[in-house]
Amino acid sequence: MSPCAAIVQPLPMPSPKVLVQQGAGLARKFEDGALALAMAGLIALPLAQILLRPVLATGIQGGNAIVQHLVLIVGMLGAALAAREGRLISLANLEEMLRGRARAVARVFTGATSITVCVLLGVAGLQFVLSEREFPTVLAYGIPTWWIELALPLGFLLIAVRIARRVSVNWLPRSIAAILAIAISSAFLWPPLGHTPMMWIALAALATATALGIPAFTTLGGAALILFWAIDQPIASIPIGHYSLVTNPTLPTMPLFTLAGFVIAEGKAPHRLVEVFQALFGRMTGGPAIVTVLVCTFFTSFTGASGVTILALGGLLMPMLLASGLKEKDSLGLITGSGSLGLLLPPCLPLILYAIVAKVPMKSMFLGGILPTAVMVAATASWGVWRSRIVKTPAQPFEAQRLMRALWAAKWELLLPVVAIAALFSGIATPVEAAALTALYAIVVEVLIHRELSLWRDLPRAMAGCGLVIGGVLLILGVALGFTNYLVDAQVPARAVEWTTHAIHSRIVFLLALNAFLLIVGCLMDIFSAIVVQVPLLLPLAAAFGINPIHLGIIFLANLEVGYLTPPIGLNLLLSSYRFRKPIPDVMRAVLPIVVVMSIGVLLITYVPWLTKALPGWAGQ
Repeated sequence: MSPCAAIVQPLPMPSPKVLVQQGAGLARKFEDGALALAMAGLIALPLAQILLRPVLATGIQGGNAIVQHLVLIVGMLGAALAAREGRLISLANLEEMLRGRARAVARVFTGATSITVCVLLGVAGLQFVLSEREFPTVLAYGIPTWWIELALPLGFLLIAVRIARRVSVNWLPRSIAAILAIAISSAFLWPPLGHTPMMWIALAALATATALGIPAFTTLGGAALILFWAIDQPIASIPIGHYSLVTNPTLPTMPLFTLAGFVIAEGKAPHRLVEVFQALFGRMTGGPAIVTVLVCTFFTSFTGASGVTILALGGLLMPMLLASGLKEKDSLGLITGSGSLGLLLPPCLPLILYAIVAKVPMKSMFLGGILPTAVMVAATASWGVWRSRIVKTPAQPFEAQRLMRALWAAKWELLLPVVAIAALFSGIATPVEAAALTALYAIVVEVLIHRELSLWRDLPRAMAGCGLVIGGVLLILGVALGFTNYLVDAQVPARAVEWTTHAIHSRIVFLLALNAFLLIVGCLMDIFSAIVVQVPLLLPLAAAFGINPIHLGIIFLANLEVGYLTPPIGLNLLLSSYRFRKPIPDVMRAVLPIVVVMSIGVLLITYVPWLTKALPGWAGQ
């Protein structure tokens, strides 16, 4: 063969398997890029509003509406990514205890259940979009709003496909789960179930699938679908509630503040902050324990997820505590318990979400959570100091030069809460704009000042990771609101108020019963769905006993801080077990003293309302 003939020979075609892998890789990059781009839009538009307002005396036309609908896109894209990565939150996971054929059958059952709920939610979303199309509204610049609302049905159907792919690596179990899902979905074309045995059978099957590990949003969405269908109400009311929640004018603060925390955690900020607190408190007996509590509180307040704190800081804090002489069991309990302490500190996500659901000023919730946080932090740190004294943990000598070096190195990260609070309370920015400014500040610090993150490689990854977490949370919140709407339609809050006021006449007894109830809620529900489902039920009850809604919110969140540490849904237990490779029972025993200490703090917050009301009252909120 001549050299020329060799040159013109065609290159070998890649195999179909390689082509599929390449296509999947490109699809992943496209999804991640689209989510990062949407997150960038969430930052850019509010910042443009700040800049244009003094110049043009107005902002971008339809800018607020665009930002609100970007949250819808971020939520559905992020939820699809969470489904792709198998990171949708579950209420339980007994399936992990099964083996062999029993586990395979359970996966088909849970997969079929989850796919069914997703398909029906997609159908309900399509019904909502079609009704919106009949009377179209314009989002901005001639763009019909229903174009963006299509993200709801398309997102649910994409999640269904992702769940089907994770049923098994083999096509047969996937096919069986899909066929079962189609059959069950078709049953919703029949006449309404009514309050018949069939309705209870459907709810029992959903409860079984929940115990086996279906995502939390399918539990809440499935319950709402069954109950609405039973009373012959349109299932489109579920996506209507979902849409109204995720396009709430204040909700963009959630992904933006969370992004600031994610960006800070991606760099070497954890090391710098640990060094600052070590330099400050290392000279004290129990200094490392105090450092652990304070650093975890700071990080959780910005990431909004105590699990992120445990995963990001556990590798730094555990060696420090062990080196100080603290026992491994005490160190494990302290890190696991401290992870949830920042939930009452601004600008944490649960505070924002409660303010939205309860319709109270966000600034009041931010101020109301500061002193209660100090109580919980002091109680937990005091336990750490006490344990350090028992084991005679040696104190480190104080070095002023070390402290100055640490403060100088971490000065930009330490200013992060100052930027957030100053922008929020100065009046120069709305809550959403303050959150965008905080996110931009975090990006500038890590990308341009410290140069620990690449603008084109690391930052999009952090944005996509943040969007994934936010998407999983918003998915739960949206369908949970549909379930809550059913409870309201069924007059459950009104009946609860009537029964409680007849059964309980003392405010003190009611508060004690409220704490007991919320601890049970914390054991069984994640914090976000608990807020959306339970808060509308508790607000009228609290009002009947003269309890301020801000005080109720802090009591609610303080109890759910403890809920992160209690089985079976205690997320901190699971993540700590994963991070430190310890059995769940060992983690539970380690964290039990922290649970007792934090419960005492909850009672103090409950029965001393001044702790919650003092700062909002002083600020005139």
